[in-house]
Amino acid sequence: MKKLLAALTVALLATVSIGAHAKDWSTIRFGVDASYPPFESKGSDGKLAGFDIDLGNEICARLKAKCVWIENDFDGMIPALKAKKFDGVLSSMSMTPQRAEQIAFSSKLFNTPTRLVTKKGSGVLPTADSLKGKAVGVEQGTIQETYAKTYWEPKGAKVVPYQNQDQVYADLLSGRLDASLQDAVEAEIGFLKTPRGAGYEFAGKDIVDEKILGNGAGIGMRKEDSDLKAKVDKAIADIIKDGTYKKLEKKYFDFDVYGG
Repeated sequence: MKKLLAALTVALLATVSIGAHAKDWSTIRFGVDASYPPFESKGSDGKLAGFDIDLGNEICARLKAKCVWIENDFDGMIPALKAKKFDGVLSSMSMTPQRAEQIAFSSKLFNTPTRLVTKKGSGVLPTADSLKGKAVGVEQGTIQETYAKTYWEPKGAKVVPYQNQDQVYADLLSGRLDASLQDAVEAEIGFLKTPRGAGYEFAGKDIVDEKILGNGAGIGMRKEDSDLKAKVDKAIADIIKDGTYKKLEKKYFDFDVYGG
């Protein structure tokens, strides 16, 4: 009898434990840094817009969940995710080996290159020699900051981190920076093709370094939330398969951002 009671107690505790850990994903909270158009930005009406925002809302719709967007500085995204301030980071976060040690990632959302922006005719190139003694602006917590501090700062470049990309461009325009390192698509559409970027251009070619720059952007999630990852991955696969991805992509780009 004692053995039977013990077995029933263990079974009951296991059931309670499973119930305590089961999560209700009827609301999904995404962390976003809205300073990176056309992926994420805030309009004059205060509403969030962009490719990442559309993808997130579409994922939530397919999971029959309410999407809640929580603004956060990019360099604090992973700590805030771990602290359960939100359930996923959907803010053009590149999937790198370093980040994958701390969090899980969804399937790939897109894959866009990194490039340097400088004033037209400056002759500055994305090399350690060319950037020696020059000030390069980066957004805090980005792969671009890691890249610049790994390869350029030890050789004499001054790498200047900012809380968001808008601040980087502001100081580039004021002359306090000689160059800015960021996602190439964001730089082209969010800066170079706008009136304020008229006097600036890309310097050199795409920068490739899979170890630091990763192999595409995904949604960052807590490793323990494997059920959410499975749901999100299925939604992403369905969005791509039924043509919704291409439809959303065409709103912002006239080229393929998904990549190989």
